[in-house]
Amino acid sequence: MFIIFLMLGLIIGSFLNAVVYRLNAVESLWERSHCPKCKRQIRWHDNIPLLSFLLLSAKCRDCGEKISCSYPAVEFSTGILFALVGKYFFVLENTATYLPTFFFLVMFSLLLIIFVYDLKYMEIPMLILWIAVGAVLVYYLAIDWKAFSGATSIFSLKLFSGILAGAVAFAFFFALAHFSKETWMGYGDAYAGLLVGLLVGWPEIFISLMLSFTIGALFGIGLVLFRKKTMKSQVPFAPFLVLGIFLTILLPRIFPQLKFFLFYI
Repeated sequence: MFIIFLMLGLIIGSFLNAVVYRLNAVESLWERSHCPKCKRQIRWHDNIPLLSFLLLSAKCRDCGEKISCSYPAVEFSTGILFALVGKYFFVLENTATYLPTFFFLVMFSLLLIIFVYDLKYMEIPMLILWIAVGAVLVYYLAIDWKAFSGATSIFSLKLFSGILAGAVAFAFFFALAHFSKETWMGYGDAYAGLLVGLLVGWPEIFISLMLSFTIGALFGIGLVLFRKKTMKSQVPFAPFLVLGIFLTILLPRIFPQLKFFLFYI
């Protein structure tokens, strides 16, 4: 199953690349893929995830325009994430794992779009973010409906836990954006924080934010040391929030020992 989910992820990753580009260019998602420069349609054999990038030597077959390394990077990352979801969430013989598996595949795809879009364009795609928020709420309503009668506390209900964590994260980032006049954080990061809280819940939100800020700080220090940025340069923060979500959800499952150090979801 690992290979099947990996291959599915590579295919979906190619689609996510198109979504990121077309959202910014305000183009239809249903048109055939084309070169951003010469606008020639990409042949099917030039659109094979990872492989076509290598065979074309990272250039458009028609005009020779260089293909960004972000395309295979997104395909590879999506493949790995899908494979991990398949390995640690999906059990073929257990139908109860089907819905959570589908949910995390969808959520990880939406989160990757937010990650790449903010990294490329310094802007959070609000349409995708609100779709993700809606998906989380619908999923939690579905699972809490069954678990409500056996719940030992309101914190054991995903919906309540997520709303509480989302509200705290939103208020925190909104305050940072307001008092810094968006020099530390943008208001878009507050809405991203809302999504983080909804998805990881309470009290895991603190672990997720800690991981996000730690990774962001290390990355920022690296950019300054290598003189890619200065201390006053702005760096998109949504990618680090997304990484924090991935790590908070996946690490305790990949390394079960971590559940004694991290809150387990």
